[in-house]
Amino acid sequence: MNRDQGKDDPAFDASILDVLRTGIRITRGNPRLALREVRLLRGQQHAARRRDLEERRGLHVPPFVIFSVTGACNLTCAGCYASILHRAARSEMSDERVGALFREARDLGVSVMLLAGGEPLLRRELLADVLAVPEILFLLFTNGLLLDDEVIQTLRFASHVIPVLSVEGGEDETDARRGAGAYERVTAAMEKLHARRVVFGTSTTLTRSNFEKATGEAYVRDLARRGCRLLYYINYVPVQPGTDELQLTTDQVAELGRRLTRYRRTMPALFIAFPNDEMAFGGCLAAGKGFLHINAYGDVEPCPFSPYSDSNLLEVSFREALASPLFRKIRAEEITLDETDGRCALWKRQEWVKGLVGRP
Repeated sequence: MNRDQGKDDPAFDASILDVLRTGIRITRGNPRLALREVRLLRGQQHAARRRDLEERRGLHVPPFVIFSVTGACNLTCAGCYASILHRAARSEMSDERVGALFREARDLGVSVMLLAGGEPLLRRELLADVLAVPEILFLLFTNGLLLDDEVIQTLRFASHVIPVLSVEGGEDETDARRGAGAYERVTAAMEKLHARRVVFGTSTTLTRSNFEKATGEAYVRDLARRGCRLLYYINYVPVQPGTDELQLTTDQVAELGRRLTRYRRTMPALFIAFPNDEMAFGGCLAAGKGFLHINAYGDVEPCPFSPYSDSNLLEVSFREALASPLFRKIRAEEITLDETDGRCALWKRQEWVKGLVGRP
């Protein structure tokens, strides 16, 4: 049952702090990195207090925001949800509006912002706005091809920004989805980041075919050897018609849970999985319960796989958008948003969400 009537599950808030505490443990042997993690932890504790204050004033602020900063990309990956759901013939948010959004999010107590695309480094000028808000932990999701020396040098001194490189397993799996030579280039980027002592992670879209490789112990240990300290797994959502067979089987979903439990005990890295990790919080955390999505054009949406909106940041402030009637309806409806099959709950109920837009 979707238990939330407005406030997010406090366990999700606590989990963000737990991730940072784990980061402190992992980086204990490196004083510079450990100090960075301690500062981030203190910042997130302050953000949690800020959200609690806003909650008591009547405004619900999620701790986690996914922001697709651009619809443009330098790759054409097979089955890419962003190119199918979030690319439009509209003007993207200006640099000035994005910078204001970051400040608004900070002041309201947002803890983490995941920057996605398209390819976010096609808007490299936004790095200056990211650097200006050290109170937020930014996860920069990138295909890695634009991580040149200048960007890496910037990231060396941006302790609150973690680049997360997209990879689909080994060379065969990555090149099959992202194009010939993609694996060689992304692993070269990993080597540069590791050599410059920049903490980085990887993001993998799990399908039925790459599951064994991408979640296997040998593969995970190889990434850790390369310097990867965060592994982010996202179960494939069939946004491209006719690709339902790529979704994980129920056995694979269960096995992923077992493997993550083991790796979290034994590997020197953080592991995050969606929607698998949401199961521990009673189901879907979208629509502001735990997170929300903002597309490049300013639409504030329940999640990246639910592209419906009744608020646009070119017209309203972030504070006003958080009071979205659509979000309140999703959170308040007596409907089960179950994700125990490893599949996005709102994607499975697309017509239901669409029907809520504009409903009194």
